[in-house]
Amino acid sequence: MTSLPAQPASEPADAPVVQTGDRQQRRPTLRSDLRASIPDGLIALMVTGAVFALLYARIRAETSSTVSVMPFMTDTGKFWMYFLSQAFGWSALLWAWITVVLGLLLSGPRPSWLPLSGQGLERLHRTTSLNTIALIAAHALLFAAQLAHSGTARWHSAIATAFVESFVPGGYDSGTGKIAIPLGQAALYLAIPLGLLFYIRHRIGPKTWRVLHRFVIVVYILSIWHTLLYGTNVWYDGWFRTAIWLLQLPIAALLLLRLMQPARRSEKLRGLRAHTGSPTGWALRLSGRLAIVGVIAALIGVVISGNDGGRTAPPEDTSSSHNEHG
Repeated sequence: MTSLPAQPASEPADAPVVQTGDRQQRRPTLRSDLRASIPDGLIALMVTGAVFALLYARIRAETSSTVSVMPFMTDTGKFWMYFLSQAFGWSALLWAWITVVLGLLLSGPRPSWLPLSGQGLERLHRTTSLNTIALIAAHALLFAAQLAHSGTARWHSAIATAFVESFVPGGYDSGTGKIAIPLGQAALYLAIPLGLLFYIRHRIGPKTWRVLHRFVIVVYILSIWHTLLYGTNVWYDGWFRTAIWLLQLPIAALLLLRLMQPARRSEKLRGLRAHTGSPTGWALRLSGRLAIVGVIAALIGVVISGNDGGRTAPPEDTSSSHNEHG
């Protein structure tokens, strides 16, 4: 997600024309990409619907860890918006993962077996990015709607409180949410400008845009952190939570490959004597590569050991603890 994307082979007629020598190319616009993102968005909605159905069924059957964390959630008629918010959150995380993978494939060496051309891959990267923003926003809005719906104050006070708790950093002051909610808010507030800066990169300059676009990986890290801290579906340790950690290995490996074989010659890490920049810049590049190696080792350690940072699940049968004769 760190390189200047190639121009797509074809653009809608409303895209402005850019002169490039004797050729004319159409610059991608937000309007054209929004149109192109509709099929991808429909798939995202279908995935969200399937996840919602699964979560709802598990709540009704009381097999979801959400019920252990919040037993009152069994009132599915009252809390359906929360389950839908969770479904949008999971599809947003999946689309963010896809977007990051596509970006790393674009900015580094691209495997020959990929069926898409570079331009097709780049356009898919943009459409999944737009849909990721929409999914994150839907996740946050439904969470706020559930808070407002569950509030005991008058409707206008409930809406105001729900807005503050959902969208104002520090507004949610309960339990783990004191940390997890601001992380999710930061992911949303960074995703919107970083995702849309592409469409004004010709105004801010390609170099500035590339530097800013690198921070997209921060949005993804914040999203994962928010999920692992606050996702009741992965509240306890177990295979599902470990799988979330496991899915980060491909991204870390692609990032390391991107750093080891950068598309731009200026980003290559040569020997210190052959390096034309400052020693500090060389040290930073080397440190970045070593840090990713450390992250990969840590991820492998988490997956193998199963120590994924989850809480200890309560016993299924707690009758013995309430048996006065036990």
